[in-house]
Amino acid sequence: MRYLCLTLGWVSLALGFIGAVLPVMPTVPFLIVAVWAFSRSSHRLRDRILHHPQFGPPIRAWQERGVITRMTKVWATLAMACGVGWGLWLGLDLRLVAAQATICTLIAAYLITRPET
Repeated sequence: MRYLCLTLGWVSLALGFIGAVLPVMPTVPFLIVAVWAFSRSSHRLRDRILHHPQFGPPIRAWQERGVITRMTKVWATLAMACGVGWGLWLGLDLRLVAAQATICTLIAAYLITRPET
C-alpha cells in the first residue's frame, strides 16, 4: 500500500507541476492529493510540499480550516466554464459536454460553498 500511495503522490505532484504552467489546469488540488498520498508514504516529501513558499499556504489552509481564497474560486469556476465552452466549440458529442457541464457545475457549487480566507 505504501508504494501505491507513493506512486499516486508522484503522479499528483507531476500533474500539479503541469498545472503550474498551464493556465486551465489546476495546481493546488493535485498538490493536496499529493500531500495526502505522501502522508501515507513519505513524510519528507509531504513536508516539502507543505513548506513550499507559494503552494504551501493554500494547502495548509485547506487542511487546517477547509478554506479557499475567493480568487481561487473565481479562477477555478472560470476554467471549468471555459472547458465546457471549448467542448461545445470543438463540436464534441452533446452528451459528453452535458456530462462535463454537470460535473463542473457540481464541483463549482462545492467550491463556492467553502469558507474563504
